[in-house]
Amino acid sequence: MSSFNLFSSIWLLVFMLSSLSTLSTEINEESVSDINRWCQTTPHPNQCNYFLGRGPHPGPRHMSDFRLMALQAAIDNANEAQGCAKNLGEMCRTDATKAVWNDCYRLLNNTVFQLNQTVTGLKNNQSSDYDAQTWLSAALTNLQTFFTGCGELNLTDFATPIKSSNLTEMISNSLAINHKFLKQKSSELNQRDGFPTWVTRRDRRLLATVSFQSLANVTVSQAPGSRFPTIQSALDYAGSVDRQNQRFIIYIKGGVYNENIDIVNGLNNIMFVGDGIRYTIITGNRSVSGGYTTYGSATVGVEGSGFIARGITFRNTAGPKAAQAVAFRSASDLSVYYACSFEGYQDTLFAVFQRQFYKLCYISGTIDFIFGNAAVVFQNCVILVRKPSPGQANTITAQGRGDPFQNSGISIHNCRVIPASDLVPVVGSVQTYLGRPWQEYSRTVFIKTYLDGFINPKGWLPWGNTDFAFNTLYYGEYGCFGDGAGLADRVNWIGYHGDMSLADVQDFTVQGLIAGRMWLPATGVPFTAGL
Repeated sequence: MSSFNLFSSIWLLVFMLSSLSTLSTEINEESVSDINRWCQTTPHPNQCNYFLGRGPHPGPRHMSDFRLMALQAAIDNANEAQGCAKNLGEMCRTDATKAVWNDCYRLLNNTVFQLNQTVTGLKNNQSSDYDAQTWLSAALTNLQTFFTGCGELNLTDFATPIKSSNLTEMISNSLAINHKFLKQKSSELNQRDGFPTWVTRRDRRLLATVSFQSLANVTVSQAPGSRFPTIQSALDYAGSVDRQNQRFIIYIKGGVYNENIDIVNGLNNIMFVGDGIRYTIITGNRSVSGGYTTYGSATVGVEGSGFIARGITFRNTAGPKAAQAVAFRSASDLSVYYACSFEGYQDTLFAVFQRQFYKLCYISGTIDFIFGNAAVVFQNCVILVRKPSPGQANTITAQGRGDPFQNSGISIHNCRVIPASDLVPVVGSVQTYLGRPWQEYSRTVFIKTYLDGFINPKGWLPWGNTDFAFNTLYYGEYGCFGDGAGLADRVNWIGYHGDMSLADVQDFTVQGLIAGRMWLPATGVPFTAGL
């Protein structure tokens, strides 16, 4: 399809989507007046007034009514956007447009899933306000990820119909409304005896066991005659059996598995166990320069909740010149990564969204190699900074919080930041920074972490030659040590906190950022809840 025809088709869909949003309805004036008062408390009152003021329904009597009305309006917008995206798929002819559309439709489906999950959980009292904030953050991040992918392949017009739907603004309003409930309640997850209700006693016995080989549901082996010679074949089997959401353990014997793996939304409570990071390796080489979006470049991508990985290396071999090339992409809520290795260059580890915990892991890369908008804690990990392409600087993190009410952030706690073996010979000629702001409300902290002397004294790098997000980000350091931990020459941005208070630090611990006491004990993985 020519670019002119694609552009014309997109704008036709914009018109159609706008028409759907402006259908005349009989409006109850008293209701609208009441809605106006409620909507003035949101970040986007005009969109709130328009979408909640349609129809003859009465105005909300309580904040909880208002929250559900705003969520339902967001779901309606998401369903319209989803239909628009489906129509866009029929127009795709080039590999680039197909790659963007694949991301678009998948991410929008996930947004609809997150919104419906939030409404169902709140109505039935099956989830907490903290859960709701996590899922709404994920719903918004899906859209931000889609828009970024369009820009990477120079197809920004492709995103126009979705942006025109006001879905981003309506989810942002729901985040702001739900945030008020977080201040009123401290409950986090429905639990029984300290464990989430979805974790059975059998799960706790299984996950506390050191030997998994005899407990595995299936074994993946490259030996001749193996029933499951690939990891994907084992996943396909896991999706075909009726296991009633019980933990499904896949033991992956030593070997190099050249596969691109997707654990889709709904395939929950999967566990990968390898023979150790030197022996069980999953590798791929997709990249943005090779025609994929960053999201689509992942060697392994996980969306199903409750994923656990132990003793495995996830690798992308596209190299430092290939631009974005993800080794591992996690959008799995309540997921754990224990004694694993994540190897790549630019954009190695994409922690997309929701609650994640990494323990005793190795993460290596060059530019923005720990990035995304998850609420994620790295504890007792080794962060290895590699040699980039000539003229490039290294940035360890690029956190993607785009809304002030998203409960996301990167916390690096009790870790070690050191140069990898390929960087050591040229370490003096390569600048390395702790992070840079990918989105306006970026949040990253380093707590009690060893910082080697190769870290640039300024610590943090601007996004390009701008002052973007200097006043709105939150970057912090607390109790770090090593030759690179000196604070005297750090950046003087308003959002930088080299002197984090103890109270602020608590917000970025396992308990404060990911409510870990409520769900990590069920995994059998050791963790420190506080400092």
